[in-house]
Amino acid sequence: MGHLCGDLSRPALFVLGRQSQARTWLSSLSLAIHKPKACRREVTHGPQRENFWKPQPVDRRHRPDPQTAHCSEHRTSGDHVGAVGSHDTASAVAAVPAAAPNFTNERGVDGTTRYLRNVGGLWLLSESMRTWEQDALQGNKHDAGTPASSDSLATLSLPGLLAAAAAELTGGPLIDVDSEDFIAPGNMPERIRAAVSATGGTLATRPAAVVRCIMDSLAAAYATTVAQAQELSGKTVDVIHIVGGGSQNDLLCQLTANATGLPVVAGPVEATALGNVLIQARAAGAAPRALQDLRAIVAASLPGKNYQPQL
Repeated sequence: MGHLCGDLSRPALFVLGRQSQARTWLSSLSLAIHKPKACRREVTHGPQRENFWKPQPVDRRHRPDPQTAHCSEHRTSGDHVGAVGSHDTASAVAAVPAAAPNFTNERGVDGTTRYLRNVGGLWLLSESMRTWEQDALQGNKHDAGTPASSDSLATLSLPGLLAAAAAELTGGPLIDVDSEDFIAPGNMPERIRAAVSATGGTLATRPAAVVRCIMDSLAAAYATTVAQAQELSGKTVDVIHIVGGGSQNDLLCQLTANATGLPVVAGPVEATALGNVLIQARAAGAAPRALQDLRAIVAASLPGKNYQPQL
């Protein structure tokens, strides 16, 4: 039987009989550096660190030690623990059907590098929707003379909002999606309008205008990040892959293609789960060894949706 275990620290002590941790997670915690396959000595061996947690970095699958594993009486001879890309992004990247190098500053599956920069995401949209839904229940107004309670359910739904936002004029105001002003929950539309006002712009209070501002700003941020990644790495980006929930957002995918001037491939939606399962299947001998072959399985099973720049 195969057992899935991403965060191996505590379960590994019980199941394997030793403290272990998947290497992709250690790199996210800054406990491991890229080249040496061990934990950072300055972190784990400093003054008064004798009892510091020192997990053994692991890859792929491992069998329990019958002498030290606490659960040995419950296991069978075929049991093993698979070390997947325990950081969810590591598993997601493993399922991206692309042959190009990964961009990150963290360890990835099979010793790859994820040249990563976190960019503000769809939290701005989801929190705005929460505010509008509350307004609708309380009868507040979204726009001058238009009670929020009169908005139809379709208008306040995600498909309705995105359709209305797509009809908004291009060239609207932009915000810094990475601003600390947008981290906390609360009235997100009000904070977005305040950010626009602070730069001398204006933004209508209607939901469609706010959503379009969010989508345009995210696409612009992605374009900036891609340009920076190319400059710093000395490599050229030919295509952008959008995975996860954002891949279902047609407006965001198209605006990203427009802003970057690059084709966008959207999907798979469940990239993290797929990458995780593929690494488990490989460990069990049920999937190819090469990462590009695993991605080929995803590409053949779940073809992505393509967006071309519309300049």
